[in-house]
Amino acid sequence: MTMQTEQPNPNTRQIDQLPTLDALRLINAEDARVAAAVEAALPEIAQAVDAIAERLRAGGRLIYVGAGTSGRLGVLDAVECVPTFGTPPELVQGLIAGGLPALTEAAEGAEDDRQAGHDELVALDVSPNDAVVGIAASGRTPYVLGALDAAREVGALRVGIACNTPAPLLDAAEIGIAAVVGPEVIAGSTRLKAGTAQKLILNMISTATMIRLGKVYGNRMVDVKVTNQKLAGRARRLVAEIAGIDEVEAGRLLGQTGNRVKPAVVMALLGLSAAEAQARLDAAQGVLAEVIGPAE
Repeated sequence: MTMQTEQPNPNTRQIDQLPTLDALRLINAEDARVAAAVEAALPEIAQAVDAIAERLRAGGRLIYVGAGTSGRLGVLDAVECVPTFGTPPELVQGLIAGGLPALTEAAEGAEDDRQAGHDELVALDVSPNDAVVGIAASGRTPYVLGALDAAREVGALRVGIACNTPAPLLDAAEIGIAAVVGPEVIAGSTRLKAGTAQKLILNMISTATMIRLGKVYGNRMVDVKVTNQKLAGRARRLVAEIAGIDEVEAGRLLGQTGNRVKPAVVMALLGLSAAEAQARLDAAQGVLAEVIGPAE
């Protein structure tokens, strides 16, 4: 069956003959099609978010699996959840065909090893509480399909993201997300529109899942992990803005909570100790709005 992502794009067939600005206009015009392709998949993305959040509440993990660009995007999204949402590194993980060296060097042959995908997921002790998201522009990468085989064997949630349809990955998943972006500017170069679509979808999955888990208050990242001066300043501003206090007082409260924004806010607004504030949050499953009311 023909894959849309491998076909020559009639709109760019003479891009090599164009002045630079005109070539860029063509690339930009093709990129503009990506958002509409992702929009068409929003119902399936929402279904995936709700199912993933349910698994994470039950103690499970979110595991992305991909090869090449798809794998790198999955690892990127997983890594960025730690500072953005204060998650432990094991909560959101990324598997890439070829392992860590494939993050910086091409390992194209690794994607063809279906057994490796299966075995590397098994090595993570995948369980029914976990959610496994396979990412493959082609929708047929053997490494990714092998990982979904392993997920099916233990009853883990299986989500597939592909830029072709129909596709084996979508068939292997319980929730299939198809972002059909059409032929690439450079035929077969799926780091372009397909990669952009995958990045948008992964942004949505991780962000909306963390919202469901109470990692966001209003539109603020209130579980931010303070690991540098920039994030320390952000934490002080968050506490000051939400609690209506100055940054000096916000810093003092953060010093009593181990730089955790939510308990510092509860302390400021409800006059509680750090331990009492954390107990209130624990009782509300970490959802700040349940303790102090919704953001205005």
